[in-house]
Amino acid sequence: MKKLSEKSWATVCLVVLISIFCVILSSLDYSRATSYYATKKLPIYSVERDEKLVSISFDCAWGVDYTDKLLEEMAHYNVKCTFFPVKFWTEKYPDYVKKITDAGHEFGTHSSTHSYMSKLDSPEIIKELKESSEAIEKITGKKVTLFRPPYGDYNDRLINTARENGYEVIQWDVDSLDWKDLSAQDIAYRVISKVKNGSIILCHNNGLHTAESLPLIFTTLQQKGYKFVPISELIIKEPYYIDNNGRQHAET
Repeated sequence: MKKLSEKSWATVCLVVLISIFCVILSSLDYSRATSYYATKKLPIYSVERDEKLVSISFDCAWGVDYTDKLLEEMAHYNVKCTFFPVKFWTEKYPDYVKKITDAGHEFGTHSSTHSYMSKLDSPEIIKELKESSEAIEKITGKKVTLFRPPYGDYNDRLINTARENGYEVIQWDVDSLDWKDLSAQDIAYRVISKVKNGSIILCHNNGLHTAESLPLIFTTLQQKGYKFVPISELIIKEPYYIDNNGRQHAET
């Protein structure tokens, strides 16, 4: 066997050292990532459920043009849902807030001013939650306990402050993208193809084709055995934990 030259030995040593360094660096990066996701606060994106339960929700910030049609379709298919209005929508359309609650649907808050709430301090967050909830409660007579951050924007401070003040923070795992004015068929396909047990579906009350998509969504999913319930009936009450994907689980 030929002896390696000094130059060859140096090359081999360098390759080994680089390999060791890469392994160490990868380990450190994984450790950092694991630590980050283990400590970062997450809202509820979906819920671990054995039953085929799902929730459909509607954010309300602009207009009511299609809201009557939404309510008609949900009544026809016996679906109850959750609406998340901002304060200025609630105050502008109190008759619709009353109509929605009388139809058996529930309300969470979507904030007061539709701000990026991760940029707010705790007193500002509390003000947003309190004022928007009071506007809803004044009309419905029912306490608001759910909160969806505008733009899906959150941080630990927002989640901690909301929970400390009695709100569960709700996101979604199925985005209809109805705000992009997709066709009714495209909206329905997106929702139907992504739903699983415990899913939370995001829609908007004033989406151009949202109401048109509901018959196909409801018919298809109900035929598959799914039942639509308000989010407050889908989520798990204490004790629970939320995994790294935002899925809520009951503590065992």
